[in-house]
Amino acid sequence: MKRALVSVSNKDGLEELAAALVAAGIEIVSTGGTFRFLRDLSFPVIEISEYTSFPEMMDGRVKTLHPKVHGGILARRDLDLEAAEENGIAFIDLVVVNLYPFEETISDQDVSDQLAIENIDIGGPAMIRSAAKNHKDVLVVVDPNDYEKVIEGVQKASIDFDLRREFAKKAFQHTAHYDAMIAGYFAKDERFPEKIILVAEKQQDLRYGENPHQRAAFYRSRTGFYDPRDLSGLVGGCKQLHGKELSFNNIADSDAALECVKLFKEPACVIVKHGNPCGVATSDSPVAAYQKAVKTDPTSAFGGVIAFNSKVDAKTISEITSNQFVEVIIAPDVSNDVLDTLRAKKNVRLLVSGPTGSNPLHLESKRVAGGMLIQDADVLIWSNEDFKVVTKRRPSDAELRDLEFAWKVCWHTKSNAIVYAKDCSTVGVGAGQMSRVISAKIASMKAAEEGLDPSGAVMASDAFFPFRDGIDAAATAGIGAVIQPGGSVRDQEVIEAADEHGLAMVFTGTRHFRH
Repeated sequence: MKRALVSVSNKDGLEELAAALVAAGIEIVSTGGTFRFLRDLSFPVIEISEYTSFPEMMDGRVKTLHPKVHGGILARRDLDLEAAEENGIAFIDLVVVNLYPFEETISDQDVSDQLAIENIDIGGPAMIRSAAKNHKDVLVVVDPNDYEKVIEGVQKASIDFDLRREFAKKAFQHTAHYDAMIAGYFAKDERFPEKIILVAEKQQDLRYGENPHQRAAFYRSRTGFYDPRDLSGLVGGCKQLHGKELSFNNIADSDAALECVKLFKEPACVIVKHGNPCGVATSDSPVAAYQKAVKTDPTSAFGGVIAFNSKVDAKTISEITSNQFVEVIIAPDVSNDVLDTLRAKKNVRLLVSGPTGSNPLHLESKRVAGGMLIQDADVLIWSNEDFKVVTKRRPSDAELRDLEFAWKVCWHTKSNAIVYAKDCSTVGVGAGQMSRVISAKIASMKAAEEGLDPSGAVMASDAFFPFRDGIDAAATAGIGAVIQPGGSVRDQEVIEAADEHGLAMVFTGTRHFRH
């Protein structure tokens, strides 16, 4: 290794790298700010314009796009020696480049289009791709965290092929991510662009997937349907503070629990098992919300994921761990004494999400074999003015409050979904059935199993009732009010059934299927 080209926006670790290169007798060629940085540290460095005998021009837009640069990088040492000598091209053996901070620039919501465009790097990606293509002869480095490996190789005067290949892979991933961010910026005003480029960064390998025979890993979104600059309030942005390694199902259920609990303004608790809420409640404190939520279905809550929408203290943690086995506890924040409380519960996973509600989902996707379905995010709409009371009896204020609560829980329950609720707490949940009547019966069964009285409770259904039998079942269970989208050809028959039983019924006009 005789010559290095160094051009970086991020100067972290650069002084140590340059010192190692100089100590090994490697010539450094550099550009603009990097050249001045190294010169001010008294390192011997050659400016790119001196090296190419061509000035940097157009405010730095053109500086490395030159045959002496790309010829020196792309030249195959066993095939292109004659061409290089004929054209006065010296080999460049090491390329250390990281790019203009485009992602950081557009993180400012008020960034001008002109500034964003000026921070699109052209020469940098070209050099990276050239070096990565010719990785057999050229080492490409895009991550300051890799400088230590470079320094070690330089000091040993040996860079093995496996490292070259690994860094080349990383380089192409780096430029692909960079291009995806730029493409996303230009398509930011398009709901469904012709091409969606998704980039995700692996956070960890998982012990196994949904089942033990499946391999799995967890990736964090870097581009896509969320704002990748801030993943707070999302399961992808959670920090694990305690407990053993998360499993595939832990993460999936944590996502379901967190997305549901975010809907409530009052202190709320959501307990999820296998993707469905099995207990939900609001109260004046997290511990009180948990105590109400777990009563709905303590059997299903065993080994579940428990999510809160407000800061959790040691009292709440103690109440949970002394009452049941829990896989994951997730909250926006926790008090300082929580970790001391969990010290004896080494397996309980504790996740902190950060503030909820700051990063709304605009699009959502579902993968299918060979493709992807993408749609507008299903946004829950709640407006008393928009809802239509269709029965003779209007819901009371208490029923209206419970109807809103039940509608939110139903929104996050798998179809066909039926939710019974009373005093802002679930009483019974029926989920994922092929028949809505069966879901209603399951909700009643759950209430009966736990000794809960559904008399005076409300019922939410994620879609319309095609027949009156669902209303008849609700009345038999003691339900006092119903909320559903409406829209069936038999709506009048369903309304008449509600009137017969003295139920209040509200139509929302919005269906919330969740498959």
